[in-house]
Amino acid sequence: MLTKEMAKDKKSKVKKRSKKNWYNWHLYLGLITGVVVFVVSVTGCCWAFKEEIESLDAWHLSVKEESKPFIAATKAKEIALTALPGRHIHGIIYGDKSQSLEVVFYEEEPEFYHSVYLNPYSGEVIRVKDHFKGFFAFVLKGHTRLWLPKDIGENIIALSTLIFLSMVISGIVLWWPKNKKGLKQRLVFLWKSTTKWKRKNFDLHTIIGFYASSLAFALAFTGCVMAYGWFYFIVFKATGGDKNPRFVYPENISKAGVPVKPIDELVPILMDRYSEAKSYELHFPENDTTGILVEMANSDGLHYDMDYRFYDQRTLEELSTNSIYGAYENADFADKVIRMNYDIHIGAIGGLAGKIIAFIASLLAASLPVTGFLMYWGRKKKPAKQRKMATA
Repeated sequence: MLTKEMAKDKKSKVKKRSKKNWYNWHLYLGLITGVVVFVVSVTGCCWAFKEEIESLDAWHLSVKEESKPFIAATKAKEIALTALPGRHIHGIIYGDKSQSLEVVFYEEEPEFYHSVYLNPYSGEVIRVKDHFKGFFAFVLKGHTRLWLPKDIGENIIALSTLIFLSMVISGIVLWWPKNKKGLKQRLVFLWKSTTKWKRKNFDLHTIIGFYASSLAFALAFTGCVMAYGWFYFIVFKATGGDKNPRFVYPENISKAGVPVKPIDELVPILMDRYSEAKSYELHFPENDTTGILVEMANSDGLHYDMDYRFYDQRTLEELSTNSIYGAYENADFADKVIRMNYDIHIGAIGGLAGKIIAFIASLLAASLPVTGFLMYWGRKKKPAKQRKMATA
């Protein structure tokens, strides 16, 4: 029969064994994914203020306002194709009267992403920009694929993000103090002149890790939503989603032979009907059966509240969709959760303050693999006498 002391001793051993298992999980997965987490975090810091930095070289986005109508979409398409002949046009973006018109070219294989900026009144080509060149293109490739081939790099990033998500949880378990006295040491830097670098490094890892844990978890969680279809689907269903979570092009409701209205009439109609929208991106239909997509931005720098509206390519009548990507006014809670995911990931959901928070969270997350490795290295480099005493 077990005495109280024996039972207490057994319980203590179980706790120590459990803690050691958590420690080993945290340590070895951290060593495996540390470099990836560091690169993703640092590039995330750089990406946080992309729009603000790129605005310093945005001379091509503004034009002198004129009292003339914009050139038609088909005319813009024709002019842009003279600049990039044989390429596929993804969409045409119309802004306000003082903004240039952007014709977006995008092809997945082989990768091609350019924009041709036109004067919306005369059709003059202002600038041709390659979005896969420059500093932020370099940053994005590092953040999403480690500058490796797409299929390889994206899978490494996705798996590392999922592992990091579990490491945040194991880190909190390891951080949790035994008593109130230990709590203060895990919340505040109590450094003295005699405090050695190992203790300082330990505090940097544990204290910063604790304060950054919730933000790091949010960044990793939203990253997993973008990386894994099954993760995306689980989040959508868990929040009560009942629509189609994919992007769906509804088909025309009119039949062949119906008199066709020119697509050029659509954007002026929408500008008049939805005059408060910031921009209108027109997508030409891929074939004779699908509708016309128009993406209307309702806020500067945000994606979640965009309107995705579809129109019959013969009658220009609006089409309904059961996808979460429809008019924002029809979005329910689950739709908004998924739609907000990217804006939360980059911090844009909170405006400039949100981007600052995302920047700080990424910077702190980048420090964790460094301080964690130094902790591991410090233990490996213990003198033989210390290692023997520690083992005993």
